[in-house]
Amino acid sequence: MQNAKTKMPIVLALLAALILVLGACSNSENKDKEHKAENDHSEMDMDHSGSGEVPEGLTAAENPTYEVGSQVIINSGHMESMKGAKATIVGAYDTTAYSISYTPTTGGEKIENHKWIIQEEIKDAGEKTYEPGAEVKINSSHMKGMNGAVANIETAEKTTVYMVDFTPTSGGEKVKNHKWVTEGELSAAE
Repeated sequence: MQNAKTKMPIVLALLAALILVLGACSNSENKDKEHKAENDHSEMDMDHSGSGEVPEGLTAAENPTYEVGSQVIINSGHMESMKGAKATIVGAYDTTAYSISYTPTTGGEKIENHKWIIQEEIKDAGEKTYEPGAEVKINSSHMKGMNGAVANIETAEKTTVYMVDFTPTSGGEKVKNHKWVTEGELSAAE
């Protein structure tokens, strides 16, 4: 009996260590899946280049920090190979920019914290600025399954938004008329 009692703490310690190791592997695997999902969202679903058309009612900014034609650096990563890219400003507009969460009309997993749609891309928005938590209908197609989807507002920011042309940092084809990058996500190119 003495032998079984002395072995019990060792067996329990080994079992606890095994549980910790398995838990760590599981967390790492989940993080890999989350990272892959973010990249799939940013790369595969986003329409990289746009037509250059702007929503009805959107007017050009009178005194933007970055004038049309200026060279800038993108300091955000809405999609892979965007952060750090050199860009040219193609349009500057004063509006409210929203980050949103929504389930695509084409099905699939909910898209969390998509940046950005603007006031003029919300169906029947008018002048009213929406608060976080508000439910709105999207009238834009930056991504497949976005147009007509119901979204929850995550953040709202009155700012100047920019349409930009840029070459991804990983190389490849130039992205034209990308909508939208906010003023706070840009810095002047040197």
